[in-house]
Amino acid sequence: MSIRIIVKEPDEVLHKRAKEVTKVTPNVQKLLDDMADTMYDAEGVGLAAPQVGILKRLIVIDCGDEQGLIKMINPEIISSEGEQFGPEGCLSIPGINGDVRRFETVTVKGLDREGKELIITGSGLLSRAFQHEIDHLDGVLFTDIAEKVYEIAADQTGPRRN
Repeated sequence: MSIRIIVKEPDEVLHKRAKEVTKVTPNVQKLLDDMADTMYDAEGVGLAAPQVGILKRLIVIDCGDEQGLIKMINPEIISSEGEQFGPEGCLSIPGINGDVRRFETVTVKGLDREGKELIITGSGLLSRAFQHEIDHLDGVLFTDIAEKVYEIAADQTGPRRN
């Protein structure tokens, strides 16, 4: 497994729609593993393939909760409810946060790294992470939908989001 370079805004790849994965291959599995290593190395809670320069519909998420590491192929939100509003950041846009309105709970369907159907329902941070990463797959950044965008202090500690 390898640490990949995280693409930074304004790279065009961040604004393009990722392509659906039609076959789960060893290369797709390796990319998922590399993405997880890259996310952990950057102290993030989520990462989408476009953030490492690859236009495929792949995400990894680990919010530090009971779900643990989630690796998902072709994720899609199949149901949503409620609302939450709060700060988000992005590994591709360092030093910037924004206040974003999201669903409180989402159910996401996709494939696991073996190609088997995976359905996960998440609330709070997990819901926010799913929505943020799936937006990346559609070329949408949190700054495109934030109600307020602001710089964060360079010495601010804690995990950077998605």
